[in-house]
Amino acid sequence: MLYALLCNDKPDHLQLRLDTRTAHLDYLSGLDDRLKFAGPFLGDDAKPNGSLVVVEAADLAGAKAIAANDPYAKAGLFASVDIRPWNWAIKNPDNK
Repeated sequence: MLYALLCNDKPDHLQLRLDTRTAHLDYLSGLDDRLKFAGPFLGDDAKPNGSLVVVEAADLAGAKAIAANDPYAKAGLFASVDIRPWNWAIKNPDNK
């Protein structure tokens, strides 16, 4: 099942995001096919202020583990993380 990880950064934590970015990207790359897509949310100033990450996991516990092991989460970047089951209904490349 797919899960959307909706992550909101703590205010005034852009430098922490920048400092942790390489480890975060390496972590996401290491998820291989479990990672479907990911990218930052942008504020009015066009600077990142959160993340959308869609992963495939066997269950909610698996999705929570992926979220908890993200270097951004471990560094304390996020004010909140909402994990929701998600159905990729439109333009899903796996449903050709």
